[in-house]
Amino acid sequence: MTARADLLQGSLDLLILKTLDLEPLHGWAVSKRIQLLSRGVLEVNQGSLYPALYRLRDRGLIESDWGESDEGRRVKVYSLTPTGRAALEREREGWRLFSAAVEAILATG
Repeated sequence: MTARADLLQGSLDLLILKTLDLEPLHGWAVSKRIQLLSRGVLEVNQGSLYPALYRLRDRGLIESDWGESDEGRRVKVYSLTPTGRAALEREREGWRLFSAAVEAILATG
């Protein structure tokens, strides 16, 4: 596993919550949206994505319902719950504090 993959794993829940804040999506579309929005830097494989989706659902942060993909296949569509929206804001603030601290360390001479 690369350092980039380790960083992604540590922030995957935040990335999924933010992606679903934009609109409800099925699992594979969540992965593709993260890759698109990160300009190809972040790639989420199914082995990481689906356990994270199930974990977030079990915590009540997202919910799922059956829908249809663009290709007409039956898919499980995930959406953010009100609890998930509040968690997103807390996670976002935590990320900002963390990234600012890392930048402060990296900026030292």
